[in-house]
Amino acid sequence: MCYQTRLLKSKAQLQERFKGTIDDMEGFNPQKILKAFDFPKTPVITHDAPDKIQCLQWGLIPSWSNDNSIQNYTLNARIETITEKPAFKEATHNRCLVLADGFYEWQWLTANGSKKEKYQISLPNDALFAFAGIYSHWVDSEGISTGTYSIVTTEANALMRKIHNSKKRMPVILSDRNEQDWLQGAPINSFTSGFQGELIATNLDRDPGQLGLF
Repeated sequence: MCYQTRLLKSKAQLQERFKGTIDDMEGFNPQKILKAFDFPKTPVITHDAPDKIQCLQWGLIPSWSNDNSIQNYTLNARIETITEKPAFKEATHNRCLVLADGFYEWQWLTANGSKKEKYQISLPNDALFAFAGIYSHWVDSEGISTGTYSIVTTEANALMRKIHNSKKRMPVILSDRNEQDWLQGAPINSFTSGFQGELIATNLDRDPGQLGLF
């Protein structure tokens, strides 16, 4: 699960890191918290325009949908069932990179989640990275096309199992070595392992401090 992300880097930094030109990003500004259920437009790179950074809306709307209400259920796509679910299966070859420099998750301190603490997850030095995503272009009843995406999730790695201890899930974080593999359609099952690089987790509900590295 991944419902809050962070992107504080400038457009110039995005272009330098991902070797793409800015396209259709008017109105986007760096933000500390991007909330999924606000259905924000955020920077992505799609497989059909790999040299451009553009904004698509979080919450995939499949081409066959009658309206956008399905977005409440398509913010994340489980990698284990992505090729089976009607909302996602036609978009599995529409790969994208969802650009970020952090995300947030909650650790349950009680069995029912009545008490929990928020963690910020990032790479060392707050480096930019990409989540694996899939996207779709949906045309509404008035003929207006909207680009939308889902963030792909997988089973949590060792660090994220400690934090997201209720569902034990995490977004698929791509390394700079396999971003192009994802975009170019490498087999989905080769991305099921939780991120194996270093992650830094900071507890935001206590004195800020590092939980650990993985």
